[in-house]
Parts: sequence; C-alpha cells; structure tokens
Amino acid sequence: MVSTKPRDGAGIHADTAAEAAQSRLPTTATSGATAIAGRLQQAILDGNYAYGERLPAERDLAEHFGASRSTVREALKRLEEMRLLTRRIGSGTFVSHRQALDGSSIAEVTSPLELIEVRFAVEPQIARLAAINATARDLATMGQVLEQVEAAGGDRESFSLADERFHQSLVECTHNPLMVWLYQQINEVRAHAQWTAMKEKILTPERIIEYNRHHRQLYESLCSRDVEQAAGVIERHLDKARHDLLGASGRQD
Repeated sequence: MVSTKPRDGAGIHADTAAEAAQSRLPTTATSGATAIAGRLQQAILDGNYAYGERLPAERDLAEHFGASRSTVREALKRLEEMRLLTRRIGSGTFVSHRQALDGSSIAEVTSPLELIEVRFAVEPQIARLAAINATARDLATMGQVLEQVEAAGGDRESFSLADERFHQSLVECTHNPLMVWLYQQINEVRAHAQWTAMKEKILTPERIIEYNRHHRQLYESLCSRDVEQAAGVIERHLDKARHDLLGASGRQD
C-alpha cells in the first residue's frame, strides 16, 4: 500500500534539488561513455553544477542519455579520475570541482583580517628573497619609493598609494615572476572597498609614522643583505597592522 503520510520538508527539498539537477543535464548526439563524460565535464566546468551538488542517480542519467547504466558508470568513473566528481557509496555522485574566483570575486569574500593572514604567510619570504636577489638598481628604485611614502605625512590616501608601491617594489626585488603575480592579487584585494573603509579607522598620523619606521628598517635590512632581519621587520610590521585592525574592528587579541 502506498503511504499517505505527508512528506516532510527535507524530503520535499531533496526532490526539488533532484529535479533541478535533472533539468540542467546536457544532451548528447551519441550515447557512448566518452560523449556522456564530455558533456557532463563541460556542464561542470561551465558552472551548471555547483561544488558539492549531487548529480542525478545513475538510473536517471542512463534514462536521460539513452544509455545503459554500465555506460553511465564508465562516464562517471572518467570524471572521477579527472577529480571533477566524487562518488560516495550509498549517497550518490557529487561535484568536487570548485569554480575559480576572479579578482573581484575573491575580494568580495576576503575580510581585512584574512588578508593580513595571507600577507603573514607570504611577505616574510618575499623579504628574504628580496634581501638575496635585489640589484643595486632595485634598491635605488625602492629608496625613491620609500621617500614618497615617508613624504605622504598624515595624508591617508597619499600614504596608501605610496605604501602599495613600496610593497610592490619589495616583491619586484625577488625577481620571482610567480611571487610578483601573487602579490599583485594581494594588492587587488587591498584595493577593495571594505579594506578602504577600514583604513579610514586605522591610518592615524601616529600609526603612519610607525609604519614608515618599519619601511625604513626594512629598506636598510635589504641594503645590508640581512635576510632574517628583513623577514623580522616584515613580521613586526604585519603584527602591528593586525593589532591595529583588530582594535578598529572592536575585537580582542
């Protein structure tokens, strides 16, 4: 006998999700495993299925593509080997591919504190590489940028622009193109509106003076080729920035 017991909310939601996943299935001209895998691959890469979303069951895929379940199983196996899918016995097949975020998207989901954490992970090593690899011309350029950041005084906007150039000149001293590219991504996040708003609270004239003291110490460390001192200065600089950020956010260490 068919039960007349009302479906609970979870069951209705699951059915709705399954129907939505079914409606987004692509079509194929042929029903072979290669064709099915190719069409599903494109659908996943195009973002038709989100990370963690469950695909329709094998029997539903087989019916949709007009193929046997063994053919569908082979197609899913290929996608699993490509790390686009994860198959869980008793639960189903789930998308394991994450869509890459562009610069504007990652800036939207990265908090100022998370930005500082990433800088902590990257910049001490940048300072070490800069101390080792910087040329005389690099140091001359960095010295000019240092004069600009020091000349900004208490002007937040002028300081912020010069500070960005100073740290960019630091990473260019590494002569590591991947590191330069990586730091460009960090700078894109630093330019986001939420970070700009936070700087209004953080960049007092007194703090700008202290930050510039760190900048000068870092530059002198590079000129003397003191690798660990350069890394230590950056760590103190970022620790101060983190402390000021937490204070501006009303959080406690």
